[in-house]
Amino acid sequence: MAEQNHRPRVLLADDHAGMLERVKELLCSDFEIVDALSDGLLVRDAVAKTNPELIVMDVGMPGQDGIKTARQLRHLGCTAKIVFLTVAQDEDYIAAAFAAGAVAYVLKGRMQLDLIFALKEALSGRSFISSR
Repeated sequence: MAEQNHRPRVLLADDHAGMLERVKELLCSDFEIVDALSDGLLVRDAVAKTNPELIVMDVGMPGQDGIKTARQLRHLGCTAKIVFLTVAQDEDYIAAAFAAGAVAYVLKGRMQLDLIFALKEALSGRSFISSR
């Protein structure tokens, strides 16, 4: 396996700086963080510049919410796996996230337990939803 040391490229988007830092700390040993943004409107250009394999973003962000951003990315042909990391537990949000192109939905309260697993599932072509 020639790419044994390959660390998947991840773009992060969340409007809370503290959350971005916690996610970076959690992922830094297994993943390459290519960018961390706090505004949904910045995601499209960052994806074009960094070509991530995974996008981890919040549902609620200023500028443009994550679900609208995901729809826009899919419409533009983005093939990165989209994983939502959010506090929103409502079934309607979960359904909207997957309809917009997400492959995983992780609750922030379960981030330590679920996020890395969800990212690995996404890379393997499987979906994931945090249990509540």
